[in-house]
Amino acid sequence: MDFKQTNYVEEIVDLIHETKEIEKLLELLEEYHENDIADALEALTKEERVTLYAAWGVERTSEILAYLEDAAPYFEELGLEKAAEIIENMDSDDAVDILEKMDEEIGEKLVSLMDDESIRDIRLIQSYEEDEFGSKMTTNFISIKKGLTVRQAMKEMITQAEENDNIYTVYVCNEDGSFYGAMDLKDLIVAREHADLENFISQAYPYVYDTEKVSDSLEKIKDYAEDSIPVLDDKNRILGVITAQDIIEVVDDEMGEDYAMLAGLTAEEDLNEPLMDSMRKRLPWLIILLGLGIGVSAVVGLFEAVVDQIAVIVCFQSLILGMAGNVGTQSLAVTIRVLMDENLITAQKVQLIFKEMKVGLCNGLLLGLVSFGFIGLYVWLFKGYDMMFSFAVSGCVGISLLIAMIISSMVGTMVPIVFNKLKIDPAVASGPLITTINDLVAVISYYGLAWVLLINVMGLG
Repeated sequence: MDFKQTNYVEEIVDLIHETKEIEKLLELLEEYHENDIADALEALTKEERVTLYAAWGVERTSEILAYLEDAAPYFEELGLEKAAEIIENMDSDDAVDILEKMDEEIGEKLVSLMDDESIRDIRLIQSYEEDEFGSKMTTNFISIKKGLTVRQAMKEMITQAEENDNIYTVYVCNEDGSFYGAMDLKDLIVAREHADLENFISQAYPYVYDTEKVSDSLEKIKDYAEDSIPVLDDKNRILGVITAQDIIEVVDDEMGEDYAMLAGLTAEEDLNEPLMDSMRKRLPWLIILLGLGIGVSAVVGLFEAVVDQIAVIVCFQSLILGMAGNVGTQSLAVTIRVLMDENLITAQKVQLIFKEMKVGLCNGLLLGLVSFGFIGLYVWLFKGYDMMFSFAVSGCVGISLLIAMIISSMVGTMVPIVFNKLKIDPAVASGPLITTINDLVAVISYYGLAWVLLINVMGLG
């Protein structure tokens, strides 16, 4: 069955253009998600957007603009005071994201127009490094003191819910403010008035520290099916929470960074990035790879005598190098995925190395035999060499392919494991780096075997 998705953004744009009564339009737009409305803003004129901002009011506008990837141009349409009021009404993490994409001077002016609590929350989040959990948290959460009755806890929750809408998990603190545990709002709602609240509190609830590196602790929290996880300071006091949406975004960012590193970049790029920024991200690895590439070429030069005597073997150099690089990159991808498990022990890492080498051996045997047959026939029938010479060359190619694939599997597994041991992101062992290292291995294997087997043993030179 062919399911056709409704294009809500087009529907919203059509509604805005066709509905003349603003009150009727606002009523119709209530049926749509804020994310779709935010996407529709791009298709409107500045005058249409300004009219909607005024009609929505501060709270509704802040809910919608929070979904924009780059909200800065839209805030420029509002004026400083109105923009400050809207940002002030957002979750602190969303406010920081928007301010970071604005001109620094304008951002500071906006912050200066906000209330003291908003300024404090924004400055707190801005004080952390980009890769620390503190920079990803929001201060929008509910917390109560340990020892309250069900009635007292409910009253406190209702009071705080006026300012904080992340209410599904209620956090519990000790008298000194340190984190004690958490409970579901559902349990608080259904609890009988005289029930002991302690029975509903989970003391084994997951948490992270504000200065913890996201990449170091991501595996620890991403498997928890919680709508939010508390962020604690060094005295175990709750500073904020990481919501499920934040976790998804963090995982997406980490995957994007790893993908960039696998491609040999120092960071992610986007479509509108300036030329010089893109060059700066690519050049460091390219310079390293150029040096390694020159090394590979120099090694090939050492076997110049082999090429002079058996010129036909050059035809199959790219095959050996390409397969070695492909195998190494496959092992690299598997290893990086396995290393995301922080509980992996040394024995399991050794097991992974041998497993990848066995895969390389089996695949190498199969592909080596195929190469032996097809290349032997090709050199014999199409290049005009005699049968013994042709199959001697194809045998050299097949054996070299086997050796290169085994060693490449080992290198593609061991390099990221070593990087991980040295506390370096294993994704830095990027595809281009592994490929270049394996090129060196493949060249030595191929031409070394040709020199020994074809020239010195069989005397075919």
